[in-house]
Amino acid sequence: MRILILGATGRTGKLVLKEALEKGYQVNCLVRDVQKVIPQHENLQVFEGSPLDVDTLTLALKGCQVILNTLNVSRTSDFPWAKLRTPKTLLSDVIRSIISLSSRDDIKRIIVCSAWGVSETKKDLPGWFRWFIDNSNISAAYQDHERQEALLMSSDLPWTIARPSGLTNSKRHQNVIESYANEPRPKLLISRGSVAKYMVAAIENESLIGKAPTLSAH
Repeated sequence: MRILILGATGRTGKLVLKEALEKGYQVNCLVRDVQKVIPQHENLQVFEGSPLDVDTLTLALKGCQVILNTLNVSRTSDFPWAKLRTPKTLLSDVIRSIISLSSRDDIKRIIVCSAWGVSETKKDLPGWFRWFIDNSNISAAYQDHERQEALLMSSDLPWTIARPSGLTNSKRHQNVIESYANEPRPKLLISRGSVAKYMVAAIENESLIGKAPTLSAH
């Protein structure tokens, strides 16, 4: 099976790429800078360009049955009020293109990394977290995740939306908690590595089609 990974040079995406290659998948990835893709691998084909360019996206998607999408509306730093370095509608624009292109391709799964606090889960966040979303540039990512999710949910694609809580760089083993409708109540944190493993494992887990679990860990 060949999969396309979007966002493969990001902090979560590079772990998704590593996990997918370790599991033996054939992988295409579309990145802005091929020099940032580590490691090189016999099962990896790298395409350089923007996912907003439909021709480039079409080329990268050729032959793929699964899409793992870890793109995000990012800022110039982790400071909540830092300026955006990507368009505010990056996620929704890319998903629109994918939905359009999927009619020509045999896409069996699309698995997207969103966030706890998107759409109906915002009410479940601690009050201080909601304040940051409403009063800082963090809001741009959450708003576009919401647009992206709505587009996916109204499409014919076999989607899964992973909504991780606060992401950390911890390397220790974690037990992932799946929450639906705030049950069980999510923990505040989960490692990027745990999210990466979950997303790759979800490729073969058809029970997750049409579901949007909140992911946290202990």
